[in-house]
Amino acid sequence: MTSAPERTAGKGLAAGTLGLWGSTVIGLASTAPVYSLVATLGFVVLAVGASAPIAFILAFIPMLFIAFAYRELNNEVPDCGTTFTWGTKAFGPWVGWMGGWGVAVAGMVVLANLAQIAGIYLWTLIGDGSLAENVPLVTATGVAFIAAMTYVSYRGVEIGERLQNILLAVQYLVLVLFVVVALWKFFDGTAPNPTPFDLAWFNPLGFTDWSGFTEAVLLALFIYWGWDTCLALNEETKDPKRIPGRAALLTTVILLGTYVSVTVAAMMYAGVGEDGVGLGNVDNADDVFLALKDGLFGPFGWILIVAVLISAVSSTQTTILPTARGTLAMAAYKALPRRFSTVHPRFQTPSFSTLVMGIVASVYYVGMTLISDNILQDSILSLGLAIAFYYAITGYACVWYYRRDLFTSGRNLVYRGILPLLGALMLTYAFVQSAIDMYDPEYGYTVLFGIGGTFVVGIGALALGVVLMIVWYLVPTSKPFFRGESLNRDTEVLVPDEPITYPRSVDGGI
Repeated sequence: MTSAPERTAGKGLAAGTLGLWGSTVIGLASTAPVYSLVATLGFVVLAVGASAPIAFILAFIPMLFIAFAYRELNNEVPDCGTTFTWGTKAFGPWVGWMGGWGVAVAGMVVLANLAQIAGIYLWTLIGDGSLAENVPLVTATGVAFIAAMTYVSYRGVEIGERLQNILLAVQYLVLVLFVVVALWKFFDGTAPNPTPFDLAWFNPLGFTDWSGFTEAVLLALFIYWGWDTCLALNEETKDPKRIPGRAALLTTVILLGTYVSVTVAAMMYAGVGEDGVGLGNVDNADDVFLALKDGLFGPFGWILIVAVLISAVSSTQTTILPTARGTLAMAAYKALPRRFSTVHPRFQTPSFSTLVMGIVASVYYVGMTLISDNILQDSILSLGLAIAFYYAITGYACVWYYRRDLFTSGRNLVYRGILPLLGALMLTYAFVQSAIDMYDPEYGYTVLFGIGGTFVVGIGALALGVVLMIVWYLVPTSKPFFRGESLNRDTEVLVPDEPITYPRSVDGGI
């Protein structure tokens, strides 16, 4: 096996490890397509009924626009700090630090959720159902999964990419089987509630309830989240300025096709009714695949359980990657203690940051489980706030960073100005609307201080970032960052010098 090249400059990460295929695989795995559908499809149908397909399409639009912002910023600043680095260069240290915190919060919360899902589905697969309800057993299993995936991430991006190829292949094989079997049963008349395809499902003006529409789009935003992992690995790709941006765009387009096709097939098979296996049945909302698996696959229904388990485990590993690299970058520019910038001399991974991410996620998961599983669930519901927060910062950063170049060409105006700004505005609205909805005591599973627990947890997590930022500001070693000396618009970012000779990457560099 050809070793990765020596870095001529940078943070010490393994350059030239990923090509377009490997970056796209990791981006797709980060979104956990099977689990995302399981967690979201039923609730979207409850919100908008047969308009679910167009809801997924509309939610794709701001994701695509922000993906353009990521691509454009990465072309000039291919730094693994992504939102942190770009936000700092555009708006200064305070905004940049909070952007990096948003990435960290989203990663920590979703890791706890993924660990819980992995534990539940493993014991559902093995036992009779009672094991999956054993909270200590599920929690211990979830922590074990976090530990295992932390180890994989610690050992290097190459081994992680090889693992993700296998895990993602299984996920998509099951999704293809789902679509094929569902449509087969529709056409041969054995579907429980055959519902003919209707173009009205794709009518953007077909929503009858505005609150239902906004709820559905906000829910759908979650299932696209994760594609930006491609950009966090930019320093480890064969062509840091070109491949990550292309991989991000390719990932979002593949996800759109995946989610819409599965949704249409499920609707044609089960309908959107409120009884039985109907997608509008409240009892099935938190996991429509469990409700459909026996009718679709009979004695082989367990393959859907395996797919969800694999999806959660896969995303656990890929979620650790961008967060660890984000804190690595923050430390490299003196926005965090220097220890976070430690890179393993052999594996060329952010060793300390990776271990801290795994430990913090495990402690958070166990702590929330001990305090209240309802609060854990509310923290998961609040995830959209952190996602919309740092994605919006990236969109605005793109516009401001390139503000002097916007009118030099039509291309720059569209891809560096109009589209990122529209995406950022949409996500700002999503953030505000979500916060308003979450403030309602009826929202979510808990009530804290007389208001929705989801709001308290979501806004509180971001507010905690402000506190930690101020604490770090008071530490003398942070002064170069907050004075704009270690990172500003003109700073040469810590990435490899160009040109660099790359070996053949693990996916052939395609």
